[in-house]
Amino acid sequence: MRDEQTPKPVPAVQNATMILRLLATRGTAMGATQIAREAGLNVSSAFNILRTLAHDGLLSFDPETKTYRIGMGMMEFATPLLGANPADLIRPLANAIAQDHQVMIALWQITGTRRLVLIDHFTAPRIVQAVIAPNSRLPVFAGAVGRVYAARRGLDEGQTRKGYDGVRWQDPPGFDAYWQDVLAARETGQARDRGQLFRGLDIVAAVACDRADTPRLGLSSITISGQHDDDSLAHVAAALSEAAGQIERGLFCRAAPSLQQT
Repeated sequence: MRDEQTPKPVPAVQNATMILRLLATRGTAMGATQIAREAGLNVSSAFNILRTLAHDGLLSFDPETKTYRIGMGMMEFATPLLGANPADLIRPLANAIAQDHQVMIALWQITGTRRLVLIDHFTAPRIVQAVIAPNSRLPVFAGAVGRVYAARRGLDEGQTRKGYDGVRWQDPPGFDAYWQDVLAARETGQARDRGQLFRGLDIVAAVACDRADTPRLGLSSITISGQHDDDSLAHVAAALSEAAGQIERGLFCRAAPSLQQT
């Protein structure tokens, strides 16, 4: 339903956004030809977009070096977000995933003391769901988030085993299976817990890291076993992984893996 109501993307706007992201992630001034090449645009289109963005103050242009960088005008858009609660910024994104896939999404803070703290949850209306108390705390290696945490930290087998042993599993997966999930999560950025942390619950998750590669936030879909088949859960996991990437770029200023259109 949401897809039918969503307007068709406008290529010119998408190209302008791509240029802004490119300059923001590079953090240095760039010439029009370099910007066009790295953004995958022809030079004429890139030049017209750059001139328009500079005219509106979103970019600044240095006439001596003929280069562009992010302009002060961008602060008009960023100011309302400064100091905002991260959960408030993430809410529209998480709500959209919850409604599109008919799931409950939990947002976890990953603390420096290796704990997962539930800071918010987002749910589709009229679905049967598990109830998790606000501020619930779990060991950081627990469940699907824990698998991705170990993967994103690049922990070795011994370090991961120690973390696994500190979790109270209702139906333990066994360390060998857990470790294979961690290795898979290094490739995909997502993981699944099949009723092992809590019997009767299917959990898929992704993790957002800051610029120092430290896991900061976990996103998990928690559903009652049997509500979704494997294919459906795979789509939820992919959506969470994409959302984690957006959070990394938006909240933690991590560079996007690729800025070119596909």
